[in-house]
Amino acid sequence: MAISYQIFVMTLPFSILTDHTYELMDVEAIQKALGRSRASIYRYANTDPMEGWRNLPYNPKKLNPELRESDREPLLFHPTEVSRFARDVLKIKQVTIQVQEPIQNETNRLLREILQELQALNQAIGSTRNP
Repeated sequence: MAISYQIFVMTLPFSILTDHTYELMDVEAIQKALGRSRASIYRYANTDPMEGWRNLPYNPKKLNPELRESDREPLLFHPTEVSRFARDVLKIKQVTIQVQEPIQNETNRLLREILQELQALNQAIGSTRNP
């Protein structure tokens, strides 16, 4: 019997995504997607909390997080890394990643307008510095 999981990446309402950008997954999202315990996800993660090391070299037998600046930052994983891990390490036969756009609401619309205005201001300031 083949087990199949779908990894759903829910974007936050305030996320601004381009066509080539995917929302990173936190431990809870992976836990829900793979049906594993939180402890299991941490055990599989390519980190060494006892030594305080972060950004370890790539390990094909582990779930490799994105690079972090400090230990205080949460572990985040790219959806394709989660898919690779589920397929290659957990031996899940069929893994599907579906990226879903956030539901449009008033807050999302206002945040997009604010972002556009800030980008316009940034360009205006940049053009005055570099005539």
